[in-house]
This record gives sequence, C-alpha cells and structure tokens, in this order.
Amino acid sequence: MKIAIVCYPTFGGSGVVATELGHELARRGHEVHFITYRQPVRLALLSPNVHFHEVNVPEYPLFHYQPYELALSSKLVDMVKLYKIDLVHVHYAIPHAYAAYMAKQMLKEEGIHLPIVTTLHGTDITLVGNHPFYKPAVTFSINKSDVVTSVSQSLKEDTLKYFEVKNDIKVIPNFIEIEEVQQKVLSCKRSVMALPQEKIITHISNFRKVKNIPDVVKVFFKIQEKIPAKLMMVGDGPEKEVAEQLCRKLGIEDKVIFFGNSHEINQILSYSDLFLLPSETESFGLAALEAMANRVPVISSNTGGLPEVNFQGISGYLSNVGDVDNMAENALKILSDDVVLESFKNKAFETALRFSVENIVPMYEKVYEEAMSLQVKYQN
Repeated sequence: MKIAIVCYPTFGGSGVVATELGHELARRGHEVHFITYRQPVRLALLSPNVHFHEVNVPEYPLFHYQPYELALSSKLVDMVKLYKIDLVHVHYAIPHAYAAYMAKQMLKEEGIHLPIVTTLHGTDITLVGNHPFYKPAVTFSINKSDVVTSVSQSLKEDTLKYFEVKNDIKVIPNFIEIEEVQQKVLSCKRSVMALPQEKIITHISNFRKVKNIPDVVKVFFKIQEKIPAKLMMVGDGPEKEVAEQLCRKLGIEDKVIFFGNSHEINQILSYSDLFLLPSETESFGLAALEAMANRVPVISSNTGGLPEVNFQGISGYLSNVGDVDNMAENALKILSDDVVLESFKNKAFETALRFSVENIVPMYEKVYEEAMSLQVKYQN
C-alpha cells in the first residue's frame, strides 16, 4: 500500500506514534509519505520506502492567521495524484481530519477516491476538540472519516460522551519498538546523573498543566526525605519554570536535573529506577509505556487510559489525581527494597511486551484494508 501519514511533527505523543508507525509500515514493505509542516522529530529518512513532503504556508498580510488547513488540503491533493497514494491516515482530529476530508472532496471531483483513517489521541477530543468553536467541525470530520480509531478505551468513551459520533470507533493502543529500546547504546555513564547509592526518578512530558508538574516535584520531595534519590525532568513547556521555582522553594534544586527536550530518552530511562506520571488526564500514557519498555516501574494517577497501560501492583501503582501522599507511599514500597524493585522492573518490561510493535501494527494494516474495501463498496 501507498500510505500518507499526517501528524504534528513535535515531541508530543501523537507525533511520536505516527512516526514510529510509519517506520514500521515501511519495514513491512509499504510506501509511506509523511505530509506536515516540518520533518517529524523522530523521522529518519534512511528507508527507500519513507518520504517527507513539507507543507508550505505562504504568508499574506490579508490573513491574521495563516490558513494551514487550506495548504494541507492542497498538498494532500497534489501528493495523492503525484504518488498515486491509496489512503491517508491522519493523527489528531484538528485540523488534520478536516483537511483530509476537504482533500477527499477535491479528489472526488477528478474521479479519485481517497479513504481516510483518523486516529484520535487525546486532547484533540477532550480539550481542544470539545471547545464550542471547534466541536461542530470535529464532529463532522470524525463522522466523515472512513475508519476511526482511538488509542484507548477511555478515549473512545470520552469521544462518544462529548460528540454525536455515528462512526464505530476501534481501539488500537499505542505501541513500543522493543528491539529499538534493547539496542540502545549507552554513551553516558550513570555517574553523570546520580551517585551509586541514589535512586534515579524520572519524569518525561511536554510540561503542560495537564501533566501536574508540581505534583512530580512534591512526590519526589517526599521520596528523597526517606531514601537518597535524584530526579530527572525531561521535556519543556510552560510549567517548567513553575517546577524550577518549586524545587528552589523546597531546597532540592541540587537533586533535580532539568534536561529540556532530549533525543536520548531511552538512555535516561535505562538508568532510571522509577517513573512518575501524576497527570490530571492521559488518553493513553505513552511515556509510561516507554519507561516500562526500559524496565522502569511507574507511579501514576488512575485517570483516562493509564489503568489500561500501568497495572496496579504489577508494573507499578496508580493513585487518585492529586494524591501526592499515596503516590510517595507507593514509590517507597518499590524503592526501599532492591529485591522488590527488581521484581517490579521485570514485570514492567513483561507488561510492555503486550504493546510491542509486532502486536499492534497489524491491527492498523487491517484497518487500512477495511477503509479501502469501504471505498470500493462506495464506488460500486
């Protein structure tokens, strides 16, 4: 198949999943075309089956906001015709599903039928998409997609709750490339981050309010009161400064390292003993899955799709949102005994294996075949 993938090219989970999906599809012999405004951060153009097409948006003084949706729709039309693309898979409802539908209508005028698969990732539904300004367009786009998927059962239920969706929604969880994690080359030493007797606690996110960044610091503060520990904060965003200020206020700034955005996430996780994810909501929890694939148990909130990834008492523990005391208590259950810690590390990795790329990507291939068969049905 020739597949176009439309995603945000950033460090966010949807962009990471879309990029890794494209890589695996290419390895399976499909021709993959990424269409977005910048090369995705994890996209390496080393495969003859992977292509990147940049969406350029000319700036005109007439527009207060440049019309990216129009530029994306036009680019999709051009690329579908030029490369004879069979199907477009859009990640994130806004504005990608809407732009894909417009492209589909333009191509239909020329007798070309373009199936659309839309994957819902989270805030495109629960936060942005549910805003009154966007809700009608998002509802329309979801219903006009040939196949709709969501990354968790929780997100599916939220979508059906917030929107009048007529389409069936198939749950296809996020995935992890286990082999890629295992083949990592450790270029840095553990001693750069912590002393031998110190446990390494890690948090990775885009540092938005929904991630409850202050709670990460508060949980760590309680941990380091009981055992020697260091906190690795990986990522960047509006709450980073808040976290830095809180560390100074609590007098633990010397025990916390802020990395910013990093391409060495697996290396940092490979030395970690525990992962903290106290989010207000998570549609899936891809960062938790990446931690588990590196044999790192997870302390998380029990919101959204997290209970579908982090299993209570197996890969880690779950607590109510904002329950810092319980999170710290659970963290100490794992960290205070090296035998217990090793057991949780092994079980975290075993849990991650359920979400291996080999198990999940065939589910997408099946969805593509279904979308294409629907198009044949419509044409007949």
